[in-house]
Amino acid sequence: MKKFILIVCGIVLALLIWNIAYYRLGIYVDLRPDKPVTSFMKVEGKTILMEQEGGYVPFKIRGVDMGVGIPGKWATDYAIDKEMYLRWFEQIQELGANTIRVYTILQEDFYNAFYEYNKDRAEPLYLIHGVWINDYIFNSHCDAYDEELFGALQKDCQSVVDIIHGKKNLSLGKDTGGGSYRKDISPWVLGYIIGVEWESSLVVYTNQKSEDRNQYLGSYLFTTPEATAFEAMLCETGDRMIEYESRRYKQQRLVAFSNWPTTDPFIYPVTVTRYRNKVACVDVEHIQSNDCFQAGMFASYHVYPYFPDYLEIMREGSLIPEEELENRMSTYVKANLEYRSLRLHAPNIESYLKEEDYYDTQNRYNTYLAYLRALNRYHSCPVVISEYGVTTGRGMAQRDVNTGRNQGHMTEEEQGQALIDCYRDIMEAGCAGSCVFTWQDEWFKRTWNTMHSVDLNNTVYWSDCQTNEQYFGLLSFDPGKEESICYVDGDLSEWKEEDKITTRKGMELSMKYDEKFLYFLIKKEGFQDGDLLCLPIDITPKSGSTYCRNYDISFERPCDFLIVIHGKNDSRVMVQKRYDVLRAIYDGEYYHDDSYANPPEADSPEFVNIYLPLVLSRSIFNPVGTVDFGVKYETGKLRYGNGNPKAEAFDSLADFIFSGDYIEMRIPWQLLNFSNPSDMMIHDDYYECYGIENLHIQGIYVGVGEKDENRHRIPMEYVPMEGWGRKVTYHERLKKSYYMLQDYWTKGEGGSSSGK
Repeated sequence: MKKFILIVCGIVLALLIWNIAYYRLGIYVDLRPDKPVTSFMKVEGKTILMEQEGGYVPFKIRGVDMGVGIPGKWATDYAIDKEMYLRWFEQIQELGANTIRVYTILQEDFYNAFYEYNKDRAEPLYLIHGVWINDYIFNSHCDAYDEELFGALQKDCQSVVDIIHGKKNLSLGKDTGGGSYRKDISPWVLGYIIGVEWESSLVVYTNQKSEDRNQYLGSYLFTTPEATAFEAMLCETGDRMIEYESRRYKQQRLVAFSNWPTTDPFIYPVTVTRYRNKVACVDVEHIQSNDCFQAGMFASYHVYPYFPDYLEIMREGSLIPEEELENRMSTYVKANLEYRSLRLHAPNIESYLKEEDYYDTQNRYNTYLAYLRALNRYHSCPVVISEYGVTTGRGMAQRDVNTGRNQGHMTEEEQGQALIDCYRDIMEAGCAGSCVFTWQDEWFKRTWNTMHSVDLNNTVYWSDCQTNEQYFGLLSFDPGKEESICYVDGDLSEWKEEDKITTRKGMELSMKYDEKFLYFLIKKEGFQDGDLLCLPIDITPKSGSTYCRNYDISFERPCDFLIVIHGKNDSRVMVQKRYDVLRAIYDGEYYHDDSYANPPEADSPEFVNIYLPLVLSRSIFNPVGTVDFGVKYETGKLRYGNGNPKAEAFDSLADFIFSGDYIEMRIPWQLLNFSNPSDMMIHDDYYECYGIENLHIQGIYVGVGEKDENRHRIPMEYVPMEGWGRKVTYHERLKKSYYMLQDYWTKGEGGSSSGK
């Protein structure tokens, strides 16, 4: 018996060791060393081909990028389940897309769902799989050859290969999903995109620190003599990934390295270098393949129409005398210019552009199209724009000054048209495919011009429409389990008696809120468009004024915000000067003042418009001696329209609407300086805290009134408020942009849904 138990234990131990070696460590014995390597994808010139019925036919990648976020969950929670993925796959294919792109290793539910969705389909969805790098690593002290980056990247490349072939066990990591991956989805995986949007600092640091490591000769990929150390690192990473899949699985697929304009292969005039610090180049033309690599490479770029618009900067900068530009360049920029010119062998973008390249079929001056043409003209391999898109966020961070495809403050209809226009530009430029960014909105995202205003540790618990980065999706997550508690559409049936706050002198005020907005309903008997109504709000106990000098109107309590309703085109939210976050954070850039040395009075009667920064400084374009102010826009201005998605006249950016004697309105939380409404946290006094700190409140005071001859103070009522904590409600809704793009891709000029 003892011998039997020992034998059983030995077998179990052997199986455990084999499982760890095979599924975790990737150790294998090649039992088919002579089996030929195959690839159902390959590249010829600038065309991507797919194997079909014994031959290869052109394949245009028409993809959708897919993130991992849902409301109430962080990306690293990997909370999307199999059923949700299956539903999304069907909607994506019905959109007319043929490809999904993911950025990193996901939990096993994704791969199980992808296998189940495709296994019996004559026309499947395809996948481009990314290999991610922790942004903490490449924003730290590391160069690209540091083991923390280089070693981790190669390990993840091998894991991705094993995962798509269904032969991997992976514990949930810090930045990746985990599970027992047993579904072989390789028949539908087109290729890999290795890396992320590289920071210039990492590229330049690597090239200078490891200058002697600029050459690599592998089994499948090799560098040209012009390559940099960073490019050699990419070459080695890609080569080892191809080698591993070729030897273990006898397969190959397309390979690309992530890139974006910040590290594109071009040299620009000094205006671009000075203004956008364009000092790094990553050029995949310096990475070549031999005949052993059957599949081939493509060039992957993330390109948006609004940022960074180097060509527009070139045009504006051309108005500045060369001598003046030289004087304005820092020593750092000059040094990097010299290094880049001597060592990078980079081409000048102007040699790849003609004047007619700047104009599209609508005869618009279109720098986006011109840039795409230059990219495609330069590369000898297919170019895929693996990210492009615009966002329906209420806030805005960048403007496309030529075609109006901005980063934010676009309606869902405008988003749809912008996506169609971008796709047309991409195809007209001769690219081999593209991927729309992105499938779903993601509440956890942050944006440079609002991230100072919110508690970044709790963004997943509320929908911040001032942060544009959260709204790139074709799929929206709206508050409420099935419907939102309120739609700004003039239909008052959703307002109940318990929502009423105050009734006085022919006026009523009601209020409610959810994970996205504070909603108000104002009733004024005999209301006329053009009447001036004021809604004072007391948010913080630290400051506020009982008098607004701008409108010569008084309140019962010190107010921090004043909502002014004055017709369809002149209504806005204003903030008391002391509580103006733009002044507190960007006083130097926008006011040329040190507000902390001379802070506004706590009871200042001055109320100011609310702005968001767009550009902090454009000093290179200002004539000598002029004041260097940043660019901003008034985000507090309210937009009239119907905010109900079911309405024919739906305007996703609508803030208020009139309905007889009523005004229905919704105000984003962040616009009222809430940093985390799920816990009712607001901004504390900036000048006591020397910046933004959180302050918990249990309620606010609100009122409504109008200026009268007797100068009565507007009375205000206390409204207790409780956050919802971690109990987030939401429902999915396909945006209007989804249906517009679907019509274009499946019925219009976009062609068939197969993309072949």
